[in-house]
Amino acid sequence: EVQLQASGGGLAQTGGSLRLSCVAHRYTFAERNYVIGWFRQAPGKEREGIASISTNYGSAYYVDSVKGRFTIYTDNAKNTVYLQMNDLKPEDTADYYCGVTFHSYSSLDPTDFGSWGPGTQVTVSS
Repeated sequence: EVQLQASGGGLAQTGGSLRLSCVAHRYTFAERNYVIGWFRQAPGKEREGIASISTNYGSAYYVDSVKGRFTIYTDNAKNTVYLQMNDLKPEDTADYYCGVTFHSYSSLDPTDFGSWGPGTQVTVSS
């Protein structure tokens, strides 16, 4: 039932960088357009949308807190969406997930997305 697999998390220092990967099993980006989103959930907080991208059009959306620091991009040949995270802050510490929506092309609302995987943990230390 898990169709998207997030990986690449780990430990980073404040100001450091990590690159997360989301492999879209069972989805072929070359066949149609998908919107893939990155989300995170910190301890004691609700899941929040970070960034999303249209696999065919390349249009990307970001939550204000990561603008200028995070970049979402695709490698359609590999059915993979990446999240390059720069200038990491302790408040970026969370479990990160990716999901897909077929109808909400500019949404960062987690309720619009599905096919969640187990996520990958990011810890940013000071």
